[in-house]
Amino acid sequence: MSIDDVADPTDPWLREAQTFPVLSAEMAARAGAYGREEVFARDTRLFERGDRDADFFLVLDGAIDILADDLRGGPVTLATYGPGQFTGELNLYNSRQILVAGRAREGARLLRIKHADFRRLVSAEPDIGEIVMRAYILRRVGFIRHAQGGVALLGSPQNGDFLRVRRFLARNGYPHEALDADLAGEDALFAGLDVADGDLPVVIAPNREILRNPSNLELARRLGLTETLDPAAVYDVVVAGAGPAGLAAAVYAASEGLDTLVIEELAPGGQAGQSSKIENYLGFPTGVSGQALAGRAQIQAQKFGARLAVARAVASLDCSTTPLRLTLDDGQSVRARAVVVATGARYRRLDLPDYDKYEGQGIQYAATAVEAQLCADAEVVVVGGGNSAGQAATFLARTAAHVHILVRGPSLSDTMSDYLVRRIGASPRVTVRADTEIAELHGDEHLRAVTWTNRATGQSETRRVGALFVMIGAEPNTGWLDGCLDLDRQGFVRTGFACKEGWSGSPFAASRPGVFAIGDVRSGSIKRVAASVGEGSVVVHDIHRFLNPAL
Repeated sequence: MSIDDVADPTDPWLREAQTFPVLSAEMAARAGAYGREEVFARDTRLFERGDRDADFFLVLDGAIDILADDLRGGPVTLATYGPGQFTGELNLYNSRQILVAGRAREGARLLRIKHADFRRLVSAEPDIGEIVMRAYILRRVGFIRHAQGGVALLGSPQNGDFLRVRRFLARNGYPHEALDADLAGEDALFAGLDVADGDLPVVIAPNREILRNPSNLELARRLGLTETLDPAAVYDVVVAGAGPAGLAAAVYAASEGLDTLVIEELAPGGQAGQSSKIENYLGFPTGVSGQALAGRAQIQAQKFGARLAVARAVASLDCSTTPLRLTLDDGQSVRARAVVVATGARYRRLDLPDYDKYEGQGIQYAATAVEAQLCADAEVVVVGGGNSAGQAATFLARTAAHVHILVRGPSLSDTMSDYLVRRIGASPRVTVRADTEIAELHGDEHLRAVTWTNRATGQSETRRVGALFVMIGAEPNTGWLDGCLDLDRQGFVRTGFACKEGWSGSPFAASRPGVFAIGDVRSGSIKRVAASVGEGSVVVHDIHRFLNPAL
């Protein structure tokens, strides 16, 4: 460990009192009511990497070693827990595969709390639950920061699939080490691996298993990142989409005892999860990244018992059956007494030759740390005049050589919040080009330059760029509804009294009883994070009324 590491107070491994806390004797005594004591006469494995539904262990006497699989050197002891300390990290709040192994040392006396009883413990004993939750969050941050317990991603950083896989791992909070294949050199990690250039990008697991350019769904399944679905189950609520609205609905539904499943195509957060910083969200005066906000909401939902299935898109909704049936893109189906449509919207695309060719190869729709690294010290172009474009421009200006904002209108003031307009105007590294649009894209396998044209003067200019960020509004993600619900002319879901028919007991009720729409996908909604969260929290009250008319 370097001096710089020791001096860094943000490293969870250095915040031992919070990351590896010691429960008091009184807390340990209370926890004892939820499990049973066990004594181990010899060194014994308690759980293995890849297990699901691992038990919670509290050390009463002796010690537990936590073992992580180092991708280059095999198993290493990550931590040793003594009396009062406990095992686990965020995966104890769900049924995903765990990242580490645990070994009880000879003579250890432990309190074992079954996975199902762990939820009762943290719910009934809130002071213990708070300590455990904080520790688990910090442990996961530590895994991510130090790339421990995860995988290696090898490929070209400019490759679209490399970026897709890296973004998927990052947004789902999965530890990984991203490596440039051209710079790998004599790295011991790659010795003896049968990997050809045509295989890239590849994901290398600790057991040396190689996943060659895996799809998001394959990655989620092989790494145990998603919940297993019971085809016989009938959920009280299925939420389609894990953006701010969907996550809020999941938190409130699960906290009120409804059996809740969330289905998400990529990762928690939706479009908001791609934002580098949200500064006008209540309670965060210094701002919060979309990914951090989504991560906290996801943990909160899982704390109350909501299940989250990622890398799964809803392909269709069958409104003719009761319970309602949702078919997923992998052919599986789930049934629900109520469905919340929270699939949001997708960024619009520019109508230009070769646009498809450069998507993921220079054309981006998100501006996070992952994308910023790819275009450091290069000029970049942001197309759009809304808050997402403004947040992206100010974030990218930290590392890019210069940021050009292209907007079709005469200024930003009609479409962007004033605080962002003022910040952009004060930055010497950002130029706003009004009445301007992209005319041509140039490059080889990767976007290298763009030509823009001023619509007022007709003048064109070609500039080399590191990336083009397209943020020009959104279209509703409602294709999967396939005529099941009443939509407006733009394709957004009509709700409440705007519906031609249906249950009118809620402003969020769609045209089919039992189906509700919230957030950006709802016709007439305010397209703001705070508004979406508000709708997600309020709709649960209406779902209760629908499921229990006597209330």
